[in-house]
Amino acid sequence: MEPVRLQKFLADAGVCSRRAAEALIEAGEVSVNGKPTELGQRVTPGVDRVNVRGKFIGGGAATATTKITLLVNKPKGVVCGTPDGRHPETVYDLIPKQHARLRFLIAGRLDLESEGLVLLTSDGALADRIARGTEPVLRRMRVSLKQPFARSRVAQLLKGVRIEDELVAAEQVFVLHPDASGSSAELEVHVSHGRGRGLRELFTTIGCDVKRIQCAQIGPYKIGGMPLRGSRVLDTDETEQLFRSE
Repeated sequence: MEPVRLQKFLADAGVCSRRAAEALIEAGEVSVNGKPTELGQRVTPGVDRVNVRGKFIGGGAATATTKITLLVNKPKGVVCGTPDGRHPETVYDLIPKQHARLRFLIAGRLDLESEGLVLLTSDGALADRIARGTEPVLRRMRVSLKQPFARSRVAQLLKGVRIEDELVAAEQVFVLHPDASGSSAELEVHVSHGRGRGLRELFTTIGCDVKRIQCAQIGPYKIGGMPLRGSRVLDTDETEQLFRSE
């Protein structure tokens, strides 16, 4: 088998996106045949022994022929990431048993208290494509607040705030069922896929108390009819439709 760049190997093996793999390599978290690695290094799948944080990563392109993309309906209290002592359940526990052997990446996370649609994929190239954001994938977020939100404040959400050196901002905001003054506690907020995990912090930063956040739509796919904790597989054509929604 032909040698491939180390970051591609890790993405194809489902460890993380290429961008995240580059960060792991730069941080010294990846070794090849027991030796430190560097960006741009090439490895031969099935020949070189690759470890991430001391854990052997088998496969790469040699075992990454099965590429599955799932939409899952995450409940509140389920972690998008590694479990912790208080919240042991993760979105990986929602993966159907027939796909459990694959290594999935989360393409756009929701925070612990948020619920709704999350995209999981075993296709490292797809995860990387979404992470780059050059072809935005729309997420429609339903936000319920504890107090009415004035339409005049929409500009604050569009301007956004900087959280951990990243600008978190809404792309469109719709005030739902406004009263005579133009205020409502129910909003629909549109964000690009992968950039909505700070939505709760955005509202908190501008002084709003959040009651509920639900991802109601990813690309053209809506949550309607999908049971809580349910999932469905997107085929290749459906995956491409993620990048073509209006």
